Amino acid sequence: MNIKSHIPNAITCLNLLAGMIGIYLVIQGKIQWAAYVVLLAALFDFLDGLVARLLSAHSEIGKQLDSLADMVTFGVLPSFMVFMMLKEISTSSYTPYIAFLIGTQSALRLAKFNVDTRQSERFIGLPTPANALFFCTLPQLMQAVPWTKPILLNPVVFMVITLLFAFLLTAEIPLIALKFKNFSLMQNIYRYLVMVLGLISVLIVGIGGIPFVILLYILFSLLENWLTPGEFTG
Repeated sequence: MNIKSHIPNAITCLNLLAGMIGIYLVIQGKIQWAAYVVLLAALFDFLDGLVARLLSAHSEIGKQLDSLADMVTFGVLPSFMVFMMLKEISTSSYTPYIAFLIGTQSALRLAKFNVDTRQSERFIGLPTPANALFFCTLPQLMQAVPWTKPILLNPVVFMVITLLFAFLLTAEIPLIALKFKNFSLMQNIYRYLVMVLGLISVLIVGIGGIPFVILLYILFSLLENWLTPGEFTG
């Protein structure tokens, strides 16, 4: 048995385990823990690919396992979190079920990513980890930046945000991939802006700054698409 080939899959399973623990915590009403679980899972999601490259241990099973783990952690977990938040602030018993659009759209996003050859240099639609990080760090944002709390806890506003991000998951919109072919300032200006301004946001607000980072990521991607039309031809 080649143990080396199983190491990346073991790390992917840690991502999956983190997702299941996160769902349990959210169901128990400990929604603030979702942010830490998703951050840990995102680390595992990064490491499994890195280790697979270092060990030359890529496999079709690993690719499929990665998507299945991501579906639980970055699809189902934020769905349940948003459901619990909508349940708390909504006067309608039906409204919270809008949250499950995040899960179904995440499944579509992950399935498309596995077969879409256009996504080597840019993502098409919002990546599921970014979507999950946005929603799961909202409690920390409301705690760190009090003026955001009455806005985000408005049920209409929160429903609109949920629907918008569910749409973005499968939207045919090119978004920046933080992959560098070179380190040229001009060729990577939007990547650098996202990274620098994102780092400043997190340093000032803590992990509650992550929603600002995701918004900056989307806005700079749209700006790049607008200022360089035709550069992306996928």
